[in-house]
Amino acid sequence: MPSNIEEDQVNTSFRAHSDGRLVGEGLAFRCALGREGVTGAEIKREGDGKSPLGAWPMRRVFYRPDRVAPPDTGLETVPLAPHDGWCDAPGDPLYNRPVTLPCPVSHERLWRDDHAYDLIVELGYNDDPPVDGRGSAIFLHLAGPEYSGTAGCVALGEQDLLAMLRLCSCETRLEIAL
Repeated sequence: MPSNIEEDQVNTSFRAHSDGRLVGEGLAFRCALGREGVTGAEIKREGDGKSPLGAWPMRRVFYRPDRVAPPDTGLETVPLAPHDGWCDAPGDPLYNRPVTLPCPVSHERLWRDDHAYDLIVELGYNDDPPVDGRGSAIFLHLAGPEYSGTAGCVALGEQDLLAMLRLCSCETRLEIAL
């Protein structure tokens, strides 16, 4: 089954617009998207700084147990540890998958000094199965104070993300749209 779900196949619960608005289920929040804008999922490339257009399943929530409590959500929650990472090395068998650090290939650290990854929602982009070079680690995570552009993720304020998560289940989708 392809990761991108056609809009007419699901009732998308939340939609992040390229103008910096995330709406759905009666909520509306400011959000940040890719620092280089958005792009079609079929032309998304690793490291391009663009968020992939499409409706993506919300897989599970990772959280920093030393900084935040497990969120109230219908999604699976997973506490992070200092050895957690995410492979972003095209060509590696673990591309766009969680890894344990140290990891000999290119990866993102999930346990960060800043607060961006205190809460991470894994989005089901390019994961079923991953296609080399099409982009990895596309998450919904916490925004910085200026809501600056991301590497391709969607970012929200902490209280906004917590409010959204209370309404989420394994059926929830996040659509990245124009």
